[in-house]
Amino acid sequence: MIPTRQTLELLLLALLERRPRHGYGLRADLRAASSGLLDPPPGTLYPALRGLEAAGLVASRWLPGPARRRRVYSLTSAGGAELARRLGAWSEEVAAMSAVIGGR
Repeated sequence: MIPTRQTLELLLLALLERRPRHGYGLRADLRAASSGLLDPPPGTLYPALRGLEAAGLVASRWLPGPARRRRVYSLTSAGGAELARRLGAWSEEVAAMSAVIGGR
């Protein structure tokens, strides 16, 4: 399943709140945490990360790796505040949907 861009951004912010990661690590963690249900292709993951960085929600830096250097992403303080805002909106959306679906 490929999450929508807004959902993918929320998931990336939530993962980066825990610890900095490189793009491949983020993708692997999404797959693992969702038992393989969420598997964004690199063609959606990296544009989302670049958009979050352009918005000041995520920062990146290059670190040397065993074979080649890696770009590691971390959550900024603005990203933490945006994550809190998006989680609140997501909780309201889930509650509203549950009310409708549960009220069938």
